[in-house]
Amino acid sequence: YFWRRMALTQISSNKCFGGLQKVFEHDSVELNCKMKFAIYLPPKAETEKCPALYWLSGLTCTEQNFISKSGYHQAASEHGLAVVAPDTSPRGCNIKGEDESWDFGTGAGFYVDTTEDPWKTNYRMYSYVMEELPQLINASFLVDPQRMSICGHSMGDHGVLICALKNPGNYKSVSAFAPICSPVLCPWGKRVFSGYLGTDQSKWKAYDATRLLKSYPGSQLDILIDQGKDDQFLLDGQLLPDNFIAACTEKKILIVFRLQEGYEHSYYFIATFITDHIRHHAKYLNA
Repeated sequence: YFWRRMALTQISSNKCFGGLQKVFEHDSVELNCKMKFAIYLPPKAETEKCPALYWLSGLTCTEQNFISKSGYHQAASEHGLAVVAPDTSPRGCNIKGEDESWDFGTGAGFYVDTTEDPWKTNYRMYSYVMEELPQLINASFLVDPQRMSICGHSMGDHGVLICALKNPGNYKSVSAFAPICSPVLCPWGKRVFSGYLGTDQSKWKAYDATRLLKSYPGSQLDILIDQGKDDQFLLDGQLLPDNFIAACTEKKILIVFRLQEGYEHSYYFIATFITDHIRHHAKYLNA
């Protein structure tokens, strides 16, 4: 058990489809607080290094939502993928206002490195997800650091897309459920970026998937996106996928965008299509 050397505290371990769904806690250097993450180790991980699929969750979520609601375990077990699901923000930092609303502060880290007081000491989710967490996972478990992919939901997909676009070649494949594609143009993004990154909107562009895509150097990327047609957040202009699809087409980036009739924003929607997403990643991770 490598993780015992890495100051990880195991919170839970449950057998699932022959593998183990575990939750750990650790002291995060980037976030200056204790953080939990979930990791599924498929049966294959007992004897050989497995590829790792990272899942980034949406607003209000913890590491628990995806592992308890999406039903991904059977497909991950069959394809031999380790699946890592971090929390969505620092916790218990005692920052004034952190618990006042569901879409800012706790549970709403937005996967950026904040530059503004009082958030900048703790709210560094971009560096946590890009650097600290993968280093911890690679050092603690039988995963192959050369084979990583990334997927998520909503705010998490904003994280997924910026991580992939800011780090060409880092991930073998990308997928998303109902992504926030252009935070600089949507109400959620404007509010959060003002608070976390300040009023200078030129700083916001570094964390906007649609803007980043325009300067992407064109390293191979295969993106699968599912979007519920009855998603209230789509209808309210929070997600803006059309801008992103147009930018992909312009850059000749391979994107499959599926508008799913009758589905909305919830984990029922995710559970319906998660096996397709695991297959999408397995195709590249097991190539």
